[in-house]
Amino acid sequence: MINATGPIYLDHAATTPVRPEVIEAMAPYWSQQAGNPSSIYQWARDARRAVDEARERIAAILGARPPEIVFTSGGTESDNAAIKGVAFARRARGNHIITTQIEHHAVLHACEWLEQFAFETTYLPVDRYGLVDPQTVAEVITDKTILISVMYANNEVGTIEPIAEISRIARERRIPFHTDAVQAGGTLDLNVNRLGVDLLALSAHKFHGPKGVGVLYVRSGTRWQPQQQGGAQERNRRAGTENTPGIVGMATALELAYRDLPANNAHVQALRDRLIGGVLERIPECELTGHPTRRLPNNASFAFRYVEGESILLGLDVRGIYASSGSACTSGALEPSHVLAALGLAPELVRGSLRLTTGLDNTIEQIDRVVDELPPAIAALRAMSPAFAPATASVAAAATDARPSPAVSSPTVAARSA
Repeated sequence: MINATGPIYLDHAATTPVRPEVIEAMAPYWSQQAGNPSSIYQWARDARRAVDEARERIAAILGARPPEIVFTSGGTESDNAAIKGVAFARRARGNHIITTQIEHHAVLHACEWLEQFAFETTYLPVDRYGLVDPQTVAEVITDKTILISVMYANNEVGTIEPIAEISRIARERRIPFHTDAVQAGGTLDLNVNRLGVDLLALSAHKFHGPKGVGVLYVRSGTRWQPQQQGGAQERNRRAGTENTPGIVGMATALELAYRDLPANNAHVQALRDRLIGGVLERIPECELTGHPTRRLPNNASFAFRYVEGESILLGLDVRGIYASSGSACTSGALEPSHVLAALGLAPELVRGSLRLTTGLDNTIEQIDRVVDELPPAIAALRAMSPAFAPATASVAAAATDARPSPAVSSPTVAARSA
């Protein structure tokens, strides 16, 4: 019997609940060992030891050296520090940056900000599934290119990019390569040597760690200029008192995630597939967005015709189901998803986006409840949509007026079925 009580959280791509083991690991550094890691008394030495050990533990998972790990406040700071840091350190060699049209705003806005300092950025297109072509990366490189930044996995549609292939191109041209791996943390391989990256960004709250703490990996020998000035913390690479509890919690969360990786991925992927199958079967005028198979194991993202994403979220909220949309309401005006627009989706589909991301605590019963609740929620919204009524009327009229005719192939139907 389907469990019809309690909220259902399906927004794990936005943030994840902190695991009990992580909270336990952090607890001493809030009180009993609350010293500043930069001081010299016993509490401070305890905190410094905890930070250094966390650095070693995280480096081991990344296949990196501990000095290559820089602790930050999260993914946004890590992305900004990577892009701006390399740009200013290498500006004597050139001013050209390559990225994609579907990056997180932490990357896109950092590149846009650099334009005021005479940097130029090429924003690469992607295909209908959100994949960037490595050959396209190679074709736009110039003798002024100083950085390539391509995300590991997309935060909206879950598409996993060919990072290792792109990194080989970057290495051949001696160009530093940065990847925003925030969505990949806890589910995909993070070994920086297998990936071939020079800079990599992570955020703890995406893999059941605390909010407000992250990692920037900087490969030894990479020319990079720190972007935050003040004290000498993080070997003069990131000024500011270290967030000791957060750093310890992040290391614990990352270790737990990779210790249990196969089982965790199998669980969330089984729920994801059940969700995708149920939604596509029961709701017409709906498309799965992103790559059908090359996607994060917990990501199910859709686009619905004749409805707005924010309205879907509100309709689910009253049913106790928490999710995200690819659209954002800013200053009272609907701002369509730049990711879905880059995939070439029609405007009416871009506006009707929904992202459901499964997690460790989700159950089959919860997924089945969502599959039961979502169709009537969409139907109710479509019934109120001025765009839906004319569309259904025209379909009915076409069916009434239909006359026998020779069979013809339909490119539209064929494309939709592909």
